Amino acid sequence: MLKELLLVIHVLVAVAIVGLVLLQQGQGADIGAAFGSGASQTLFGARGSATFLSRVTAALATIFFITSLSLTILDAREARTKSVTQEVPASSVPAVPAPAAPAVPAAPGVPAVPK
Repeated sequence: MLKELLLVIHVLVAVAIVGLVLLQQGQGADIGAAFGSGASQTLFGARGSATFLSRVTAALATIFFITSLSLTILDAREARTKSVTQEVPASSVPAVPAPAAPAVPAAPGVPAVPK
């Protein structure tokens, strides 16, 4: 139950990080404003969005790392077997019969097996 809850949180945080990264302005966004473009103003103000979105992204990245480590630790504790071959019981493996040796006559016209 805990592992599934952590996995759901992990996926939601990953999607949120992708969304926040796409919302942030690039380094060259202010250059466009210098040439008359009005794209530099955002919902949070001219400079306020960079700090707010950066802090939220950093917090989500921290949560993402914590959930990653937690899922790894939980999975390592549940792993009991070392190999897939150790899980297969020996009785379920079919026995392969040995191939029969081909009979080759010693000389032409002589039977291979004497009577």
